[in-house]
Amino acid sequence: MAIVDIDVDGLEETHSMLRSESIVVESITANVTNPDDAEQLVSKTVQAFGGVDILVNVAGIDGLETFLDATPKVFQEVLNVNVMGTFLCSQAAAKEMIKKKVGRIINYASISGQRAGWGRTAYGAAKAAVIHMTRQMAVELAEHGITVNAISPGPVATPSAQKAHTSGTKKAYQQTIPLLRFGTVEEMSHATLFLASDDATYITGHNLNVDGGFMAMGIKFDDFDE
Repeated sequence: MAIVDIDVDGLEETHSMLRSESIVVESITANVTNPDDAEQLVSKTVQAFGGVDILVNVAGIDGLETFLDATPKVFQEVLNVNVMGTFLCSQAAAKEMIKKKVGRIINYASISGQRAGWGRTAYGAAKAAVIHMTRQMAVELAEHGITVNAISPGPVATPSAQKAHTSGTKKAYQQTIPLLRFGTVEEMSHATLFLASDDATYITGHNLNVDGGFMAMGIKFDDFDE
């Protein structure tokens, strides 16, 4: 397994965990927004493992700015990592996958790409682009035996979310999630493993919401008086 190091907290802990399970891990440092780095990470993966079978585009950054206060700098940075990074890494990996006529690409999008939220101007636009690019890739790569799908997490209990969300934000989310809780990183991993498995060979161009029912939720009320 190749892990791309983009200065993610806890990377060494992830390495240790995988190695404890006797999984061979190769760490590659790359800037996913740089075309040369994207090609190099694929090239190094091929050198280490003989090919690229599965690509999971999970690199992303958030930019909590409202529409009127959004700055071009932050807007561009969010688009670069979330959209350009997904594009460059997917294109480089797909060119290698084509050689074997098989491959899986899984792009991490978000419910923010489907449903507007306060302060999500750049992030929402970027994730909406990822969802559509997933469909575009799926259509054009199907003839090469490559499936492309997206995962859109809902609110997930990650360390960054714990820092970014106030108690009020957490309460508001929980009131609009039918399962009444945040998702876990493990639950996102299970969805990823499913789309990468042989059970998902006929699924492509799909955006899988892993959100506890958040996208299905309308107005919540307890008074049913007509």
